[in-house]
Amino acid sequence: MQIKKMSIDDYEEVFLLWKSTEGIGLHDDVDSKAGIRQYLKRNPGLSFVAKENGGIIGTVLAGHDGRRGYLHHLAVASRYRKHGVGKSLVDRVIGQLRRIGIRKCHLWVFAHNHPGQQFWKHIGWIKREDINLMSRNIEI
Repeated sequence: MQIKKMSIDDYEEVFLLWKSTEGIGLHDDVDSKAGIRQYLKRNPGLSFVAKENGGIIGTVLAGHDGRRGYLHHLAVASRYRKHGVGKSLVDRVIGQLRRIGIRKCHLWVFAHNHPGQQFWKHIGWIKREDINLMSRNIEI
């Protein structure tokens, strides 16, 4: 397995993996090719793909706001799960965030995604009980 920085050239294959992975929530605007291009440009060198035999078997989208890091869309092809691919991708992101001075990272897991929650707990992440996520759509 090889891990490399994600580029917009990976988009089609990455998007197919996201679409086929349970527990990944996709949105037409931000997860479009244009949206991901903008995200990668704003957060260079923080998103990664795992490749084997020339194909993408895992991916993670990551960024920061200058204070906190954020992980999105960690996905590993089902036949490669439980082989360290997801953990390797997360470790790569954490290393890059550490390198640029980011000391805390957040992520979101759907409440019904129990396998996802178990994965994150297994690799040392904790569920926050002291905050609630609130959202608002901004019409353009």
